Amino acid sequence: MENPRSFTFNQFDVVSEVSGHHYLSSSNGSDRFTDFRGAVYKKIMKEWRILQKNLPESIFVRVSETRIDLLRAAIIGATGTPYHDGLFFFDIAFPPDYPSQPPKVHYRSFRYPLNPNLYCSGHVCLSLLNTWRGETCERWNPSQSTVLQVLLSIQSLVLCENPYFNEPTVRRFKSPLDTESLKYDRDAFVLTCKSAIQLIRNPPEGFEPLVTAHFRERANAILAACEAYANGRARVGFYRDVGSPGRQGKNKISKKFLVSMEWVYPEMVEKFKGIGAPVESAAEKLRLGAEAMKKKKEIARRQREGVWGKLVRKMKGILGMKKKKKKKKKKKKKKMIID
Repeated sequence: MENPRSFTFNQFDVVSEVSGHHYLSSSNGSDRFTDFRGAVYKKIMKEWRILQKNLPESIFVRVSETRIDLLRAAIIGATGTPYHDGLFFFDIAFPPDYPSQPPKVHYRSFRYPLNPNLYCSGHVCLSLLNTWRGETCERWNPSQSTVLQVLLSIQSLVLCENPYFNEPTVRRFKSPLDTESLKYDRDAFVLTCKSAIQLIRNPPEGFEPLVTAHFRERANAILAACEAYANGRARVGFYRDVGSPGRQGKNKISKKFLVSMEWVYPEMVEKFKGIGAPVESAAEKLRLGAEAMKKKKEIARRQREGVWGKLVRKMKGILGMKKKKKKKKKKKKKKMIID
């Protein structure tokens, strides 16, 4: 269940232009976008009507009255995923022969590799866009497919629970609790937090009120989730809200994740305060429990030891194995003598 919003920002709206759009500098290539009697123009107007009537509360779209071939969309990450409470922006362009070809979609990535289908370059890998192989029924169908379907697919199939399994080389029958899957979730959450920081610094034009209002409202929940995950009180993606940790139980505290959270957390507190979020009660630094503190001390100790310390530990491990082997050989010899 999604968190209800207290702020108002229209799901769909027409604006004069979409500044900074990834495809803005590219020529629209045809007068088909200005010929209101043409098939392409009429199809795009139909797309606008579909979006206006059917967008879910977690997706927002702005279209341009001067360049009807361009639109920009924002998607809120769903609960139950490592992308919860994040904002994800996509620049979309209709080709001149639309709908014969699917729209072009560019993800505003900040160069963060937070999903197997969303590249650092902004490329979006999705069967519906014909950018990934798939069954015929999954690919773009000019007579049926729509931009709304593209946005819903990105939200449900890309920004999903267990994104690690979107990797084509990963075997699907593995458990969601697979070590690599959990590690990927932690990394994705950290990069979602870093993306939030970047968006507050530089929100896409036309979406400034959404970025400010969304993070102002969700700030405390995001910070509480950071603490719960860093202390192993909840599995990444399943912190429901302030005061309700979601899936509880003992969760492994990752050293890498702990270090990342200790950097990200104060950065977010600072940015949230800058937009007027009510985070006065939030700690300036990440609050860690006994187990997390123990892990932190271990990290600090290993950092002090450096490369030499790693070599010493390896040598001790090797020598320990040799001693065990020698003991086993002695025991075997004793047995042989007794026999």
